[in-house]
Amino acid sequence: MGSRKQDSAIARREANKDVVKASLNDCPSSPRKMRLVADIIRGEQVDKALYILKYSKKEASNKLEKLLLSAMANWQVKNEGADIEEANLIIKEIFVDSARQLKRLRPAPQGRGYRIRKRSNHVTLILGNKEN
Repeated sequence: MGSRKQDSAIARREANKDVVKASLNDCPSSPRKMRLVADIIRGEQVDKALYILKYSKKEASNKLEKLLLSAMANWQVKNEGADIEEANLIIKEIFVDSARQLKRLRPAPQGRGYRIRKRSNHVTLILGNKEN
């Protein structure tokens, strides 16, 4: 009984060898601003996405570039001895979720206070092969 379970685990590991995930949690920028950059690189090849992020003026592109490099390093750990250029890696999924908000008060006229919401986000990036 245990051998069948072990065989399925090995098969699942082999099937997931070319799919890699990296995540960035509690990034202190607005999810809306991060989604603008994430939408540009979704579905692109890894080298083209790195080029886009490197030369983008948006602040969010620096954080996403670092996240993409982390995902590529995760892929190399999973696939020892394989060449990353020959793998045809693309960004299969990238999504930005909102995280906690820090609520602050700013002084306003006539003794009032305006609420400032400092937003943050979670980014999840999934790399995969172009063939799959």
